[in-house]
Amino acid sequence: MALKYRRLSLGELQDMEAEFIRFLAANTVTGSDWQKTKEESPEKAEQLIELFSDIVFEKILDGVQYLEVKSPQDFKTFHCLEEKILLLGLRVSGDSAIDFTQNQSPAEMMEQVKKTGAQLQLYQAEKSYQPDRRAELFRMIENGALISKDGEMFQVLKQLRGGG
Repeated sequence: MALKYRRLSLGELQDMEAEFIRFLAANTVTGSDWQKTKEESPEKAEQLIELFSDIVFEKILDGVQYLEVKSPQDFKTFHCLEEKILLLGLRVSGDSAIDFTQNQSPAEMMEQVKKTGAQLQLYQAEKSYQPDRRAELFRMIENGALISKDGEMFQVLKQLRGGG
């Protein structure tokens, strides 16, 4: 079986130790069986870790509703629907001290924009997933997109655009 996403790092596996133990138990692998497998059949142990890694990523990806990508002068927020992904973005042009990479709430961000009088460009796009939802979201996350729990910035930009 080929790995769909990536193998969890040692740190990630350690953080998910309880879940991994449950996974092994669900696959009728006891603690002593696991120790024996690691010693006598490391390739089988690696396959179990890879299978667990794929399951973890699929669960995370299935739960993603919003992603964000920030650079100092550009902020992209994505609403990840079942069949397509919507993008709302805000770009600052001209000389501005605005930096979207600072940890600010949407209200603080908008206040900073008002104070500086920066020129803003609001833009939007939508597209279907390529090749599929999970694969595209995984690629985006691996390339630096962060999962947004509440999609607050997407909603703020949607209201700014007049789609309240």
